[in-house]
Amino acid sequence: MWKRLSVIWLAVRGDAKRLWYALGHPEAPGWLKGGAAAIVLYLLSPIDLIPDMIPVLGVVDDLVIVPMALRWLLARLPAHIREHAEAKANGMGFAAGAPQGETSPRTGKRTRFIGS
Repeated sequence: MWKRLSVIWLAVRGDAKRLWYALGHPEAPGWLKGGAAAIVLYLLSPIDLIPDMIPVLGVVDDLVIVPMALRWLLARLPAHIREHAEAKANGMGFAAGAPQGETSPRTGKRTRFIGS
């Protein structure tokens, strides 16, 4: 089971981060929380569409269904929650439209704007 979860994590880690930050938004809708719980239950449940005992197909169904479900949930988010989650997942931790600082010549990353 851990091998299956690690393979799925490699496929969905960006979307999973966005979903995590969207769930943490104060205005996250209830259906988002229910959908995220359903995805986790599907991953941990021994009941699958195609049993895992079938060598390749057992994992492939999870590799198709879980990313599709994550993308489906993220596509239906309200725009402001989606932007918040996208900014947090990209490590920008500031609100959309806020001053973002300058790009560091050494690292190429944006620095946070401090002060007024």
